[in-house]
Amino acid sequence: MTPTVPRFEELAAPSHWRTVDFISDLHLQASEPATVAAWRHYLQTTPADALFILGDLFEVWVGDDAILEPGSFEAQGCAALQAAAQRLPVYFMHGNRDFLAGPAFLAHCGITGLADPTVLVFDNQRFVLSHGDLLCLDDVDYQRFRVQARSAQWQAQFLTQPLATRRAQARSIRQESEAHKRSGAIYADVDGPAAIDWLTAAQAHTLIHGHTHKPANHALAPGLQRVVLSDWDAAAQPPRLETLRLSNAGLERVALAPRCE
Repeated sequence: MTPTVPRFEELAAPSHWRTVDFISDLHLQASEPATVAAWRHYLQTTPADALFILGDLFEVWVGDDAILEPGSFEAQGCAALQAAAQRLPVYFMHGNRDFLAGPAFLAHCGITGLADPTVLVFDNQRFVLSHGDLLCLDDVDYQRFRVQARSAQWQAQFLTQPLATRRAQARSIRQESEAHKRSGAIYADVDGPAAIDWLTAAQAHTLIHGHTHKPANHALAPGLQRVVLSDWDAAAQPPRLETLRLSNAGLERVALAPRCE
């Protein structure tokens, strides 16, 4: 696909912020209690002054009305976010799994929505924040679906269906996705030239994103880099539980310990 440079929204960090955390791709779901426990503990203990969630916090989000279902996993997840948001600002960016999280979700949790992409200005430096899927240009089929699924018409049609129907459709899509992974499918990575175009347009030096589940630091050009966040899986060997922490000393990957509930 032909890459395009989007419009960048900006967020200037208040002067009292000393550390900022970035996480993404936790894919929280009831069937992965160890990862959920690690996330809850992290929310309760992080020393960061602000938290940025760059997409795919949940494995799937079928509509904000799921919060109202008594005892639902979505309601439990929002309760944990509510508690965290009472002690530090929490910012949420949509991913490709939870793009239907809407204004009611944000308001219920007391967190702030973040456009994709957004430029964070911290310590006189500019960082481009993105989930990352927009830059996987070689995945043409996904990019076409993304345009469709982010349209108001598609979302309105999907959300008119009963909650149980939406949950069933989500389970079917997840099963197809898992089968695709088991078949050895190769997923598209972020397009390097497009990432450079973004950084140049934003007058930034670092792109921070998730989506690809391939945590690494990539030099793109002199003075330009992209930093890929880790996904989370407490059951993996070794466990993948990591936050990326920004301070005036720079970026640091912080490994977290698994927890038990």
